[in-house]
Amino acid sequence: MINTSTIFDYVRPDLLKMEDLIRQQMKESYVDLTNALELLLSSGGKRVRPTITILVGKCLKADYHRIITMAGSIELLHTATLVHDDLIDGSLLRRGSPTLNSKWSAGATVLTGDYLFATAARLSSETASIEALKLFSQTLQTIVNGEVRQMFSPRCLPGREEYYKRIYAKTASLFETSAAVAGIISEAGKETVQALSTFGREIGMAFQIADDILDFTGDESVMGKPKGSDLRQGLITLPTQIFIEDNPHHPVVEKITTSGCISESEDIKGFIQEIIDRNTIEKSYSIADEFIERGINALEILPNTIEKQMLISLVQSQARRNF
Repeated sequence: MINTSTIFDYVRPDLLKMEDLIRQQMKESYVDLTNALELLLSSGGKRVRPTITILVGKCLKADYHRIITMAGSIELLHTATLVHDDLIDGSLLRRGSPTLNSKWSAGATVLTGDYLFATAARLSSETASIEALKLFSQTLQTIVNGEVRQMFSPRCLPGREEYYKRIYAKTASLFETSAAVAGIISEAGKETVQALSTFGREIGMAFQIADDILDFTGDESVMGKPKGSDLRQGLITLPTQIFIEDNPHHPVVEKITTSGCISESEDIKGFIQEIIDRNTIEKSYSIADEFIERGINALEILPNTIEKQMLISLVQSQARRNF
């Protein structure tokens, strides 16, 4: 297996080119928008989504400029969703750094996210691929539709099917596009693009499951929110869902299944700790592993290049942690 640091060292020159391209899009922008983008670009993150686009594109020998352009579009789209998510969730920190909405008004934050969406769409169009632009637009629709659906749906409703729909819209759809769009630009053929879609979708599902596990196990000072934050907001993620399935007669589970959300703070605090203490976390990781295995199997269609091995290693090395 190729070391993760080796993989990111390999794509670092490409990611720097991508970031330069993103900054070029903001040259004529209002100064505060430019400063906001610079803050967002410097706030951390491994750029996993554009890394997938770049590695797939190199594996398939795609036109370099078009791949870098599409990678920039993907990263801008992701960044825009984070800006809006932080505002909706009221998050004041992301990766230990202040969020944009902790500094700006809600209106200014929304408009900044909108501007990033528009810039991402413009970059996507510069790939000169109608199919790629169509996929980009569909993905944006999926993400926004999922967010609105989550906002208006009743809280504290258990069920794996609903959970999987939600995390596909929120996360896996963009991973799916990150991989598939590189196949489209490479003119790799329908079968290869479909396999790349499967790869991206499956690892995206695993990514969000890992993120939902971190909501219970992560460092609160880094996350900027208390453990079990999703449950406190009425969202049933996979660890809670598994606990509900395994313990149907638990008093708090009975409250959830009969009455909906838990209102007593002590109930929530103790329940969160029980989820952490049981084997629920390990079971959640096992399900993430199954998604990852299916994703890796989908890559069999690709030529056996160093980039393919990096894609596999990247996914395997991140199987039990947040990307």
